[in-house]
Amino acid sequence: MLDLSAPGASPSRRGFLKVSGAVGGGLMVGWWPLADAADAAAASAARPGYEANAFITIGADDSVTLTMAKVEMGQGIYTALATLMAEELEVDMNRVVLRAAPPDAKAYGAPFGDQFTGGSLSIRTMWEPMRQTGAATRMVLVQAAADGWKVPVAACHAEHGEVVHAASGRRIRYGQLVAAASRLPAPQKVALKPASAFKLIGKPLKRLDTQAKTNGTARFGIDAVLPGMLFASVAASPVFGGRLQSVNDAKALALPGVRQVVKLPNAVAVVADNTWYARQGVAALEIVWDEGANAALTTAAMQATVSAALLRPGAVARNQGDAQKMVDADPKKVEATYFNPLLAHAPMEPMNCTVHVRADSADIWVGTQVPARARDAAAKILGLAPEKVTLHNHLLGGGFGRRLEHDYIDQAVAIARQVPVPLKVTWTREEDIQHDIFRGMYAHKVSATLDTQGFPLALVHKLSGPSTLATFAPGWIKADQVDIDAVDGSVGYPYEIANMRTEHTREDGAIPTGFWRGVGPTRNLLVLESFMDELAFKAGKDPLAYRLAMLSKNPRATKVLKTAAERAGWGAPLPARSGRGIALMFAWDTYLAQVVDVAVDDDGTVKVQRVVCVVDCGTVVNPDTVAAQIQGGINFGLTAALYGEITIDKGRAVQSNFHDYPMLRMNEAPRIDVEIVPSTEPPGGIGEPGTAGVGAAFVNAVFAATGKRLYSLPAKPEQLAKAAKAV
Repeated sequence: MLDLSAPGASPSRRGFLKVSGAVGGGLMVGWWPLADAADAAAASAARPGYEANAFITIGADDSVTLTMAKVEMGQGIYTALATLMAEELEVDMNRVVLRAAPPDAKAYGAPFGDQFTGGSLSIRTMWEPMRQTGAATRMVLVQAAADGWKVPVAACHAEHGEVVHAASGRRIRYGQLVAAASRLPAPQKVALKPASAFKLIGKPLKRLDTQAKTNGTARFGIDAVLPGMLFASVAASPVFGGRLQSVNDAKALALPGVRQVVKLPNAVAVVADNTWYARQGVAALEIVWDEGANAALTTAAMQATVSAALLRPGAVARNQGDAQKMVDADPKKVEATYFNPLLAHAPMEPMNCTVHVRADSADIWVGTQVPARARDAAAKILGLAPEKVTLHNHLLGGGFGRRLEHDYIDQAVAIARQVPVPLKVTWTREEDIQHDIFRGMYAHKVSATLDTQGFPLALVHKLSGPSTLATFAPGWIKADQVDIDAVDGSVGYPYEIANMRTEHTREDGAIPTGFWRGVGPTRNLLVLESFMDELAFKAGKDPLAYRLAMLSKNPRATKVLKTAAERAGWGAPLPARSGRGIALMFAWDTYLAQVVDVAVDDDGTVKVQRVVCVVDCGTVVNPDTVAAQIQGGINFGLTAALYGEITIDKGRAVQSNFHDYPMLRMNEAPRIDVEIVPSTEPPGGIGEPGTAGVGAAFVNAVFAATGKRLYSLPAKPEQLAKAAKAV
């Protein structure tokens, strides 16, 4: 059961469990990060019912409430975390009620002391803590029953929300035990089930949020409705960094339904009785912008800037052997330069936020990946203490990293503070795309020197572009330090190459940039795995055999590559202007291989016909969720490969909606075959690998079909219309 009306965490890797009584006479079990253990214990003791980081609350009525440490944005984390808890607690999934965690980075901020959902980190960081909490809860309940029956605890066990004494046949429900259990200490040692005993983990369980999302009762941020609320639409400066110079709002204020015009330093908002009236009001505004220093900025200028940055020294993330010296000394070295364009997120639910500001407090209704950050930023804007601001988090209609930013919440709060009633601010699709926090533009130069068999003796990967991590979390890294996101996928490149160097030169630019699904590996693996194909071609070797020859010490990588190739029919002949490409990915502790089949029309249009994906992501919590994540990630990545590019002209984003920033349509989506390799390794990430791995396989397939290698995406028909099959 999913309680979607409740407002919307993660422990660090080390901590301790605590048992206490909950409000209403229930049992509450939490997992406290070790650094905050003393504070949490003191707070809990001082305030009965304090739930700062309680994960499981069992009521006297047998209810089982799980406080969700992560936000649900379609990735299935609500079901996955509930599965981990239910497995060890021995309760049925349909009895679990989910409650979104309140904003509290101190209590729930992990693994980096920040409360966020992203980076394919959720299962990896919650895998043990959530199971430990469930197991500890079960243990105190069993102990309470054994004490009451005066029998050895070893003679009792739990099943389906009851404790059973098999010898006597006595059974007692969890709800009947919570009072006694809440007086027991948390177990000092918690033994987790072996994988062989799993009843839920690894099974294709139904998602807990499906019913609400299919019957219309699920509540997203955009569904927030309050008595007496008004609605706002926004005209923001079309030029990045521009400011409001003047506005004539007389025509807007004369329109029916328009109540108010609010001015911000870089935007104007029209407040009205509904969003349609507000949009009409925005259209009637006569605005003069001070376009500022970026008024002449273009995509070409940005490309020139990141290209020039390649010539500057950067932060060295990997320096194995003597790669740079060997490449520099090789007159026959192979070199290529790649570009990653700006990309928008374009989630299904555009940016929106509802705010009610009062004299001494405020409420916010929104969907965010960073509830504590958003709450704290709002409090700062309003001049309130953070605890005076209540953030009601909702389901997210798509995140992909966009809702790791809180600019849209900041703007809504700044508008709402000037409006005396609750206010919903909704961006149009055009505003969403044109005022995104974009995936940054990057340039890559890759160089290799080869041995007599054509295999790389040395490989140098130099990239330039913004430091998303430094922007997201100022202070986490210094100016000369490595941005681990920027080089992710390159540092852990799994092939046996004796000399390899990865270096990133920071070039932030004028356009706001942030995380985008697949972050570093999506950029870097596209480049490296395409370049690897180029090296194989130069060596006259089959791309699969070429890769396998450099993976003799990596059985997991070898397994996914071979299995994907077999399932895809690698080596079988294809029709003219058709091609098959392969790529390997290792990131987020997950190995993944993809084989993409494409056909290229004479006019250069690329059709993706089939994708085979084999993944080894360690222990799987729910295979259905893994497959769905892979399928969604592949379609997301193919959208970028076929269509994704935000261009800048006169300081403005040119694209505005799905007519010129298209998404992959259902009739364009390929057949996707997913195979999961059985594994007992700890879980790896799965939310982003599908996206990160597909780009290179796509580029390699296009090359196989046409002989034309794409050094930047998207694959524009004019690039391929005249390309003849040459391989």
